[in-house]
Amino acid sequence: MKKILIYRWNSYNDLDIEQTFRRLGYEVDSVERREKTYDRDLEFERILTEKITQNVYEFFFTMNYFPAISNLCERMKLRYVCWTCDNPLIGMYDRSVFHDCNRIFTFDRSNYLEFKARGVRHIYRLPLAVNTDRLDELLVDKKAGYQDDISFVGSLYTDRNAYDDMKDTFPEQLRGYLDGVIQARLVVPDHQIIDDMLTPDILEQIEENYHLEKSEDSFSDLALIFSTTVLGFKIASVARTQALIALSKKYAVSVYNKEKNSGLLRVSTKGPVDYWQEMPAVFAGSRINLNFTIPNIKMGLPLRVFDVLGAGGFLLTNFQPELPQYFENGKDLVWFTSERELIEKAGYYLAHEKERERIARNGWEKVRRFHTYMQRITQMLDILERDGKCHIDEKEKEGELL
Repeated sequence: MKKILIYRWNSYNDLDIEQTFRRLGYEVDSVERREKTYDRDLEFERILTEKITQNVYEFFFTMNYFPAISNLCERMKLRYVCWTCDNPLIGMYDRSVFHDCNRIFTFDRSNYLEFKARGVRHIYRLPLAVNTDRLDELLVDKKAGYQDDISFVGSLYTDRNAYDDMKDTFPEQLRGYLDGVIQARLVVPDHQIIDDMLTPDILEQIEENYHLEKSEDSFSDLALIFSTTVLGFKIASVARTQALIALSKKYAVSVYNKEKNSGLLRVSTKGPVDYWQEMPAVFAGSRINLNFTIPNIKMGLPLRVFDVLGAGGFLLTNFQPELPQYFENGKDLVWFTSERELIEKAGYYLAHEKERERIARNGWEKVRRFHTYMQRITQMLDILERDGKCHIDEKEKEGELL
């Protein structure tokens, strides 16, 4: 039996992926360590080295990319396979990304294209997925537990927001300019607008007031880190809050998260829900489920899209460039491109129950047929097998067959 090593760091889909590997005939060893200093954690490295030395693994697998693990695998001549569920991953902007041991699968095409252009050889595009079998079994008894007209399960990034924490340290002119960047991105949903507005002069001013920490092996820069970890989360916070407030003026809206959600006076805040047991029931019991993709994900589809559809829920989501490749608008799900369109479509589908239920059913059937972990991991293993034996067709390298 083939054997692999998996690092668990508490990502949402760890257990689904591990179960899938087992179903495909793999013996799975796992190691779990949640210390934030894992990149410089000598004890963690000792544990991994001991495991790799004492076992014969086909590869080491993680969700998302970890430079420390890549460095270890390169030294020990073990293939390192990872699958991203976040974008961008600051950890990928590291010299280790060029190691021959790496086999990187990324869900966002923009991330794939960027690193392919940088010269990363073994990188492939692989969308995210859902375990419909687990959800079908769970929802036999759980579906009736939640009943909402419109619900959103996810963060509003209000409790801890880096931009709000630091903006008062910026000079007034710079603060006003950055507020303008945020508003411009909200009005014009073009990812390039942030890059264009973070000019060298503005970045120089930011650098005087913002301490950038990175390892000596990192090739990330201030523009990347500030635009994503600071501005990206602030833009997501403002966009989500404004959309929920606008919806709540006409319809009953519920939000599930652990934040205080201050300012959402008409929105029903219902606290956090467990990913494994409660969240699927919210999706199944809500008449409309919302998805707001964080701006940092430029083209791909976040995990929430697959989770909602896999639970049989009706999904109303912001448009993403990769959506038409996998789903049909108005048939499998419904997307919007502006706040006005969001409000109009929410009202329409609340009033048209049969149509809404038909779309939800189509979405569930689509992910069940084409977007399960069994299908994704099988695709991954097929690529790994061919990658290890022969030249891969250029179309596969471009991700066109995924």
